[in-house]
Amino acid sequence: MINLETPKKHRGLIDNAHQVAMNMLRPISRKYDRAEHEYPKELDMLAAMIDGLSDSGQNSGAGASGVRRGEERKDDDGRVKNGANLASVLSIAEMCWGDTGLLLSLPRQGLGNSAIASVADDEQAQRFAGMWAAMAITEPGTGSDSASIRTTAVQDGDEYVINGEKIYVTSGERADAVVVWATLDRSLGRAAIKSFVVPKGTPGMRVERLEQKLGIRASDTAAITFTDCRVPAANLLGTPEIDTKQGFAGAMATFDNTRPLVAGMAVGCARASLDLTRELLEQAGVVVDYDRPAQTQSAAAARFLQMEADWEGAKLLMMQAAWMADNRKPNSLEASMAKAKAGRVGSDITLGCVELAGSVGYGEGELLEKWARDSKILDIFEGTQQIQQLIVARRILGLSSSELK
Repeated sequence: MINLETPKKHRGLIDNAHQVAMNMLRPISRKYDRAEHEYPKELDMLAAMIDGLSDSGQNSGAGASGVRRGEERKDDDGRVKNGANLASVLSIAEMCWGDTGLLLSLPRQGLGNSAIASVADDEQAQRFAGMWAAMAITEPGTGSDSASIRTTAVQDGDEYVINGEKIYVTSGERADAVVVWATLDRSLGRAAIKSFVVPKGTPGMRVERLEQKLGIRASDTAAITFTDCRVPAANLLGTPEIDTKQGFAGAMATFDNTRPLVAGMAVGCARASLDLTRELLEQAGVVVDYDRPAQTQSAAAARFLQMEADWEGAKLLMMQAAWMADNRKPNSLEASMAKAKAGRVGSDITLGCVELAGSVGYGEGELLEKWARDSKILDIFEGTQQIQQLIVARRILGLSSSELK
């Protein structure tokens, strides 16, 4: 049975993540918000620390392990497992309490790494270990419909030749490799969509531009073209067979892993806003009393209590989706519910905190306005609010994507 308290075994990792967020990320947050596209060199030291902990085994669960299907996993004593996925979402939430853009810039922690963890076989997982991988899905004109991908991958002997264009690739310029979604045969629809690991510097792969953005400015967001770009056939993640009955469930399993992570980012950013806003309200003489009904308190306190309740719901959904992944339970529904809830309330909370803080919240003297800008992307990438609601409806009603559009 799931227990949605923070597991005791992960508390040390989470405490360490909070210390990093407070002492390393917060102090440089505004610096790299203003210096968009400048690489945060301070992160190299942090990445080295994480690598050292990984080598020593002290950071169990610092990176998501994927959502591979199979039998339920149990510890030796028969209890269900609190593993890497749950540890990841909780530690990521703490890191985003510090700065979301800097978390997205952390070497070897890209969304492509979660794709590899979810889809790669054992040999690929070992071969790509330690690689910093971005993920390239979105294309001009495709929007949130991942099934309409036009980038092609044509097999030529022991290689695949990739042609197409990808946009909004987080860490697309800095990462060691990009996990590219492409179709093997457009006539077969979504079933032919596969993902490929394309190392940085591969001939035919070109970063065309870096985007200027509303938020997460510390993170580079690239547009990348692929022109007769050749990659080894062994870099196709998972199986090359096209199963028209399964559709592209294999590739979509990636989202079952990354959506709880994005929910964790929203939970962390919203928590930062709530913590600071409570302090600012207290300084203004507004005390939030948890022992009294909201309707008997000031409007500001009542609004704050409502936002905290929304935040708690988002956190619990995030933990449930990650816990299910750790225990090899299908979590597509829960992953989308967590992403939808956290993405929406994260944006609502950060903007609500700006409103409650008034001119202090709107100015650059505090980080509230920055967190409001950063949080919006967390409701958009990895599937928009509308897409998540559509997926949830399909899962609950038992309908396919062709039956419910």
